[in-house]
Amino acid sequence: MKLIQEKCDPKAADDRQLPYTAYLVEYKVKGETNYDIVMGDSQVEVFDNYYDKYKKDFVGFKQTEGRQRPNLYNAAAVPPKRKVRKKPSAKEE
Repeated sequence: MKLIQEKCDPKAADDRQLPYTAYLVEYKVKGETNYDIVMGDSQVEVFDNYYDKYKKDFVGFKQTEGRQRPNLYNAAAVPPKRKVRKKPSAKEE
């Protein structure tokens, strides 16, 4: 499970650039309602993690409006490595 945003505004879940496996989780800490956006492999994984952590203060979760494939979310393009040419030494000349 990957935490995307912690203690965020619930309107952040309306972002369509999020992956479609992202969920808006609602829970309470000391009577104050908090929201997290998390990405998990399954809903069971998200539920188990938050229920184990917050027990009865866990309120619920729902899927975000994300439309992006999870494997492409925040995928930074890796530049190709440049080949380093060896300079000929004095002995090789």
